[in-house]
Amino acid sequence: MNPYASQLGSQDPVGVLSATPARLEELLASFGNARVDRPLAPGKWSPREIVTHLADAESVHAFRFRQLLAEDNPVVQPWDQEKWASQYAAYDTEQALRAFTTFRDWNVALIRSLTAEQMARPANHPERGDLTLRELIETAAGHDINHLRQLEAALKQAA
Repeated sequence: MNPYASQLGSQDPVGVLSATPARLEELLASFGNARVDRPLAPGKWSPREIVTHLADAESVHAFRFRQLLAEDNPVVQPWDQEKWASQYAAYDTEQALRAFTTFRDWNVALIRSLTAEQMARPANHPERGDLTLRELIETAAGHDINHLRQLEAALKQAA
């Protein structure tokens, strides 16, 4: 099983995807301007970098979802998140959150319109093998959970 999708447990992936923008906004507000750029731990991303990463990931999800709907059994390309992160200094927290929220709203609207047949459309991921659109959606939701838990743990530790 894909490690991100495994974090879902019994949660509804669309519910997770829908709730993440508001929860992310709450968490970022809790960090405040003074702490939003501090890495969560040595060698880890800051809260601002995490939200920027989530915005990047959401743009990747947007493309992949649509690629699966438009093409027969496409190959979805992996991406090197660390190389993408090398540009994160260009974005402030508010920009990243707006980009993430906009892409997420767009993706959730698409997901809610899909039929069971569309959710079962296949693709191949060079690192993860064969998967369906449903599995990509579950991966996106698990990815959210992973990063929300990181932020929540950092806040708890700082308290």
